[in-house]
Amino acid sequence: MHKLILNEEIYDELILQRIPLARQFIWIITADIKDMYVRIDDTYAPFLELLSDLVSRGVAARLIHAKEPGPRFREDFDNYEKLVESELFERVLCPRVHTKAVIIDNEIAFVGSPNLTGAGMGGKHKDKRNFEAGLLFDDADEIAKLVKWVDRLYLGDYCRTCKRRDYCPDPIDEYTS
Repeated sequence: MHKLILNEEIYDELILQRIPLARQFIWIITADIKDMYVRIDDTYAPFLELLSDLVSRGVAARLIHAKEPGPRFREDFDNYEKLVESELFERVLCPRVHTKAVIIDNEIAFVGSPNLTGAGMGGKHKDKRNFEAGLLFDDADEIAKLVKWVDRLYLGDYCRTCKRRDYCPDPIDEYTS
């Protein structure tokens, strides 16, 4: 399956339908990260609540982002003890990340334009959200390639040759030039 999803379809299909069904892991890569609200049951809650629920069910969650989250996200984050304390939740910052991707259980992936924000992927009204596009796919070879690349990024493999290290607030690896 290779499926183009646009605008609010990203929210409906990826955020509401696919992510809550994760069983093993979810990796999210984004340049920008702000508070994002999603419909859970009959109410709207921070996306962090959905992540916390997944972690509580034993799903590992990895979040890679390029800059410090927005202030509301940071305030909300502290309210989710599971994310703060669980070894199943991992988060790293790399200022060179511009990728926007989600990988779920090594079975399905999304690569597209939206950041992890309300206007990008969240439950904003269709006339207030960004114009976004992305591909949802389940090709095992393509997912394996993406997983390998994201894992290398997360582990800091690219830090050794990074020419922007002087601008990095929190280098992923311990390499010193």
